[in-house]
Amino acid sequence: MTLSSSGSDARSPQDKHGTKAAPVLGAPAVPLAGGEAPTTAADVLEAARLEPDAGGPVEAEPKRYLPLVALAYTGICVAVITPVLASMTFKLQHINTDPSAATGQLGLILGLGALFALIANPVVGRLSDRTTSRFGRRRPWIVGGSLVGLVALLGIGLAQDPLTVGLLWFVTQAGLNASLAAIGATVPDVVPVARRGRVSGVIGLAIPVSILLGTSLVSVLSSDVLRFAVPGAIAVVFCVLFAALLPDKVLAVAPAGRITVREIAGSFAFSPRRHPDFAWTWLSKFLVMFGYAGIATFFPLFLANRFGMGEQESLRVIVLANTLATVGTVIASPLAGWLSDRLERRRVFVALAGSVMVVGLVMLAFAPSIPVVLVAQAIIGIGAGSFTAVDLALATQVLPNPEDTAKDLGVLNTANTLPQSIAPVIAPGVIALGALTPIGGYSAWYVFGAVVAIAGAVVVYRVRSVR
Repeated sequence: MTLSSSGSDARSPQDKHGTKAAPVLGAPAVPLAGGEAPTTAADVLEAARLEPDAGGPVEAEPKRYLPLVALAYTGICVAVITPVLASMTFKLQHINTDPSAATGQLGLILGLGALFALIANPVVGRLSDRTTSRFGRRRPWIVGGSLVGLVALLGIGLAQDPLTVGLLWFVTQAGLNASLAAIGATVPDVVPVARRGRVSGVIGLAIPVSILLGTSLVSVLSSDVLRFAVPGAIAVVFCVLFAALLPDKVLAVAPAGRITVREIAGSFAFSPRRHPDFAWTWLSKFLVMFGYAGIATFFPLFLANRFGMGEQESLRVIVLANTLATVGTVIASPLAGWLSDRLERRRVFVALAGSVMVVGLVMLAFAPSIPVVLVAQAIIGIGAGSFTAVDLALATQVLPNPEDTAKDLGVLNTANTLPQSIAPVIAPGVIALGALTPIGGYSAWYVFGAVVAIAGAVVVYRVRSVR
């Protein structure tokens, strides 16, 4: 496959509401609306927005796309989230003679691993945008990234020391997030703006479903090898199925120029001054996801600290909590996406979803019993599912450049992964300081997350071009 880079400053066309509509990328050359043959990459991108037969804007994604992209998202999330939720904690406890050492190792490994996810998303996004493989632009990255993740996860299951676990986890994060970046780019590739809320709502179910599936797998699989390898295998199967049936057309005209190190470095750059809505969307996502990031990672340790639970008892509570959260999300996520499309509003749903998460976080912080913990997790699931549903739809409408769709979505995805890097690093300090206060260590951590999340819910109203 050949990779090339673009220096174009082309802007995305406007949809009927005046917002930037991301085109369907990678379509074969067809005549433009005015009858001219496309001669540049920007022309091809504009032409790709038109159905060759109908001669008008694409009104809906292919019927098979929605269930398949949901499966692919779920597969990647199962492979990434399962170690974060439980299997990594238990793996480190199994290979340490001093169980208390696992806490510090967990924070370091997960924190640094999230940095590799942070790098992979925009870099692979940029490469994907410029890939002229005969298999399409997205397919090679979707399948290749999932295979790298599977091999690395299998290695973690077999590893006998924390250093090897950490190094292989970094490879896992890079591979799986490369796949995720390419999967995410297919949404603006294939789905028209008017339907992205609904599509995003279904995709939003991937996280809670993967959390439930992952924790259930850990509870029934006693082997460390299987606890890592099975989620990785699920990701590969779902990604291969999605890639095989994806309408991923080959890029007809490659952007001019070869890709350079400077172009790769530019994968992380955007101008907040030139694209303020993109910048505010990034910040809103970062703040809300920061409030959410520390929950799953430290939940097993929270249960052990607050209620004195062991591994098996914690797993039962985690599975039950995730089941309730999934039920809440299954109800809230598609509904929020549908209402967002129906009312042609994004910001209010993002703000409300963030606020619901805050309520759950505060309840969890001061939960006196397991039933309250379960209710709090259900509320957090409702908020998180609704946020994911509408936030993705909002993000696709503020992308700066139609030729860099995957790269720009990759930059936005860093707002998901960066909190996963920062939260494990600062959490021990916040928990330690909180232990010196009347509210306690973990209560202080969840209250801190709630404060950050509510700031994200407010910041979304700085976005002006999308209602």
